[in-house]
Amino acid sequence: MADMKINVNAIWDGGVTGNGTLKAEYLDTKIAIPTSLGGSGNGANPKEVLVASVTTCYAATLTFVLESRKLPVAELTVNSEASITDNEFKIIHYPHIVLSAGATEEQIQSAQRATEAADKGCDVGNILKKADVKIEVQGKVSVK
Repeated sequence: MADMKINVNAIWDGGVTGNGTLKAEYLDTKIAIPTSLGGSGNGANPKEVLVASVTTCYAATLTFVLESRKLPVAELTVNSEASITDNEFKIIHYPHIVLSAGATEEQIQSAQRATEAADKGCDVGNILKKADVKIEVQGKVSVK
């Protein structure tokens, strides 16, 4: 991983029932404590921000892998779902890769393998795995 410096600024107003803003170079979002914990719920909670971070990393890594394989990608979406219990924190990525019409069977298989390669290459996901977060990928590849 290349050396990197990231600056993030959080400003909070109004105590537990208030909310705040989270800002970085290209990020500007409202943050809040969830209503289930007595907060306002008027913004992203820390776990949403964490899942958004790993989803962003996975999507960017998948994009890189697909492009490096020179696959004819027409569309790419990634939906992620987190399940959080007292015993487990689990994230499942659901990437859907749509290849251009005329994609070969070999390209379809390569795109499917790319979904797993991106999981292995995502730095944020790898950090979370070291903290016992379970991350799975259930990818879908189709042709336009």
